[in-house]
Amino acid sequence: MVSGVIKTENTCHDCKDISCAAAVLNSKQLELVASNSQESFLKKGEVILHEGSLTSHIIYLKTGLAKEYIKHSGEKEQILQIVKKHTYLGLPSLFGDRINHYSYAALEDCKICYIDINKFNSLVRENGNFAYEILVSTSRDSLNNINRFLHRSQKKIFGRVADAILYFSKIIYETNQFDLPFSRQELADLIGVSRESATRVLLKFKSEGIIDLKGRSITIVNMNLLEQISQTG
Repeated sequence: MVSGVIKTENTCHDCKDISCAAAVLNSKQLELVASNSQESFLKKGEVILHEGSLTSHIIYLKTGLAKEYIKHSGEKEQILQIVKKHTYLGLPSLFGDRINHYSYAALEDCKICYIDINKFNSLVRENGNFAYEILVSTSRDSLNNINRFLHRSQKKIFGRVADAILYFSKIIYETNQFDLPFSRQELADLIGVSRESATRVLLKFKSEGIIDLKGRSITIVNMNLLEQISQTG
């Protein structure tokens, strides 16, 4: 059993948080998943998966938000992306070298399932529709991340902050009003700037009527202007 995991009776057939990939599995395959998985509840801030650890399980994020990140020299953190519920973590290691190259931590209370990697791999080989859904998921995430990093490298700080706000609004929360799930420092780590610079731009956006800002709560007031800033960088 995975350390710190509470074994529960999994009922994948009736799971309301089932993934698009698992939804194409037949009854026998769902039973295989259920008998080879463990459910756990993690509090905000807890590490889900450590960079550099050996992969023994694929992790399915049933509820909550998580951050995917790496640590640079001096323990400086680089956040790669925010991971929404109904997402598999650790998939690159499934087909790679079995070493986790990223860390994941809960940004809010999360419910996760640890799925034995060998059983998961066998389902990929046996069920073409399941494999297709996994491929679609990993390809979409990879393309989104590549595009974000390429665009970010070509933009100045105003464009980067605008991109981050739009990222949370359109991709993560799908609403114009939301609470940032982490600190200003972590926002800075996401877009590759200093905390002071990120805070200064947020306050400028507020003073110019582009957003309303109260603590971690952001409301987009002028979407057109925010998108223009994002495009022009």
